[in-house]
Amino acid sequence: MIKIGNIELSEFPFLLAPMEDVSDPPFRRLCKMHGADLMYSEFISSEGLIRDAMKSKKKLDIFDYERPIGIQIFGGDEEAMSLSAKIVETVQPDLVDINFGCPVKKVACKGAGAGVLKDVNLMVRLTQAVVKSTHLPVTVKTRLGWDDSSINIDEVAERLQDVGIQALTIHARTRSQMYKGHSDWSHIARIKNNPRIKIPVFGNGDINSPEKAKEYKETYGVDGIMIGRAAIGNPWIFNQIKHYLKTGELLPLPTLNQRIEAVKNHVTWSIEWKGERTGLLEMRQHYSNYFRGIDNFKSYKTQILSALTWNELERIFTNILDKNSI
Repeated sequence: MIKIGNIELSEFPFLLAPMEDVSDPPFRRLCKMHGADLMYSEFISSEGLIRDAMKSKKKLDIFDYERPIGIQIFGGDEEAMSLSAKIVETVQPDLVDINFGCPVKKVACKGAGAGVLKDVNLMVRLTQAVVKSTHLPVTVKTRLGWDDSSINIDEVAERLQDVGIQALTIHARTRSQMYKGHSDWSHIARIKNNPRIKIPVFGNGDINSPEKAKEYKETYGVDGIMIGRAAIGNPWIFNQIKHYLKTGELLPLPTLNQRIEAVKNHVTWSIEWKGERTGLLEMRQHYSNYFRGIDNFKSYKTQILSALTWNELERIFTNILDKNSI
């Protein structure tokens, strides 16, 4: 059994990555339903929380059926991170996670997210400020380093453990790689094999199939795996991997009926959380992923994207099922 503070997870847990504009409560609910063991909020700006920004506060919404759930914060100022950790604590998540991995320019170039990888001393101070500000377990998600010439994950892992983090997730790319090229999990294996490291170490990057999850589990010896982009439009991946690890058998791909059922749930929960107009608009980014690989779906996709109400969308799905029923 893997433990993060007082949180008990399975022997080899699967984590849903915090993804901006993706890992909201409706999406997390679907992933939980399909086997995710631990999930995180979208990342939240510490400065935004302190300013009481509406968008940042909305991201604090969590629900009991999601537990265990962590809220992820980012920032480059110790006082702001400390105050935001106290704000996060008021909504009673199971843990607080710090984002030292986001590579996007608007975050990293302002000295937050992966931008902090350039200054390990600052990373340590920011982490220590959060640990001291909350009674909740504090975890970190980060990358290998800023670029290939400055891979510093060994120092980062030891020093962050020393100031009190209780788990570490490593995306096996540098910031300069963004999401391109291959991830290099050998660095994660080295951290896991470091006798000084006692906290759980989770691997992230390029896990997109049950076979690859099994290979990386056995090759790199991590304590669990975090899945991000591969879960978008494919919440089934968690149970698919678990089934494969247990039995060696691949589950069949989800049927059209199962995909439509998942989409309908996702849309329903999005509308409940965001309202009909916003819920429908923000779902549009997901449809292509849900129906990838389905033959002759292009005309249906156009109809789905143009739907302006839930009733209209439901009629389209009913029509699709009627025309494709056997």
